Amino acid sequence: MSDIPQEVIDEYKLVDKAVNGFVYVEVSRGMYGLPQSGLLANELLESRLAKHGYRQSKLVPGLWKHDWRSIQFTLVVDDFGVKYVGRKHAVHLEDALRASGYRIKSDWTGTKYIGITLDWDYEKRHVHLSMPGYGAKALTRFQHPAPSTRQDSPHPHTPPNYGAKQQFATPADTSTQLDSQGQKFIQQVNGTFLFKGRAVNSPLLVPLSSLSSQQASPTETTMTKARQLLDFIASQEEPILTYHASEMILAAHADASYLSEPNARSRAGGHIFLSNDVQYPPNNGAILNIAQIIKNVMSSATEAELAALYIVARECVYIRLILSEMGHPQPPTPIQTDNATAEGVINSKVQPKRTKAMDMRFHWLRDRETLKQFRFYWRSGKLNLADYFTKHHPAAHHRNMRGEFLTPRATLDALRERVAKMATMQ
Repeated sequence: MSDIPQEVIDEYKLVDKAVNGFVYVEVSRGMYGLPQSGLLANELLESRLAKHGYRQSKLVPGLWKHDWRSIQFTLVVDDFGVKYVGRKHAVHLEDALRASGYRIKSDWTGTKYIGITLDWDYEKRHVHLSMPGYGAKALTRFQHPAPSTRQDSPHPHTPPNYGAKQQFATPADTSTQLDSQGQKFIQQVNGTFLFKGRAVNSPLLVPLSSLSSQQASPTETTMTKARQLLDFIASQEEPILTYHASEMILAAHADASYLSEPNARSRAGGHIFLSNDVQYPPNNGAILNIAQIIKNVMSSATEAELAALYIVARECVYIRLILSEMGHPQPPTPIQTDNATAEGVINSKVQPKRTKAMDMRFHWLRDRETLKQFRFYWRSGKLNLADYFTKHHPAAHHRNMRGEFLTPRATLDALRERVAKMATMQ
């Protein structure tokens, strides 16, 4: 008992319970919630793998590399995603983990990672990401019936009144407040589908951000919006996100909608992807989509656009670091905007009068552009994919834009059929 503090010995009367100076404890179950558990396990893994030449990045936690072997991996809890050139290096990692006392299982096909299914098309150099059954399981959990009519919009849409001299603000929500059970339902819907929205199903992000802004005091109107979102999920085929092989050059689109949310708030949208080092990088599957309500009230559309550019660029700073640590040094990251004034402000073509909040974003963006971290350029609004994440679009627009972000199910079915046929021929 020499390692036990005296006050603990006295409080729990351990002297009477000790046998030959030792206190024996039977552990009948685990206790969750120890804040230090993750850090302790990570530090232990670091010390063990260091003996075999593996080091965790000091700048990107969770990214590991070997001192000289052509291998690196990401680690999320107990799930390893390994990239290697030469099978012998992956076998070395397996041997190192077993020698360190860990029991492991390996999947050399790489079809599962952190709950996401990966289908590799080596001929076309594509990989398809999906989460089969996730939506159906969640709908069953929420006891949501299939809609009687197909729903192609995940949120309500208010058509603009074209030709009107004035556009009026959306009336305040005066519907009945939900009880605690209703509030919990809204929070569960938001939490359940946010992971899927970020992972593979970006069309869910705009309605989820609206629900999250109302979940502290939801109303019957909020419940109607949540039910429409569930109808949308039930109506659509399983989402599939596709990445194409590229030069691993980070690129982004940024956009904003001015005064499009309650309480005179604006919305920022971003589409961040990996592409090639060309003037106008071609689209690829998103590594991050941004759909968020700007916290402060914007005084103009240009200020909202600058805020969106700032939000997107701020996210890109760390992604640039991750890519550099992975061995992909980055040129100035191209960020596309459809607001000529905002682009002119950043590239020193325009000198506007600014509020203090706008002044900070303005100088931050201009400084980063001067440091060659970013390259800001203008293209027409119809070519800006971030626009999709800034507004509550009509159903027709969702149908038209789905192909820009998601892959048809038929493409994945054809790949699996081809792979199965090749397997039978071997």
